Amino acid sequence: MSGVVKKTISLPVDLAEEVEKIAKEENKTISAVIQEAIRLIKKEKLKQEFYEIQNYWSKKALEKGILTEEDLERYIS
Repeated sequence: MSGVVKKTISLPVDLAEEVEKIAKEENKTISAVIQEAIRLIKKEKLKQEFYEIQNYWSKKALEKGILTEEDLERYIS
């Protein structure tokens, strides 16, 4: 495995037990479970950022009276 960094982490007992349970149920290593959790967190953060940007521009469009694609076409023409 190239590009791998080993880290030691501390987890509360209940969380460590949960990670071990998931790893066993899914036939994965604990590292794989932690990696998947981090990827999911990153994905959720990106989705939240997208929704925040979408909300911002939706409000701006509403302020300008742009409610449909036709409104947008008229606005940019």
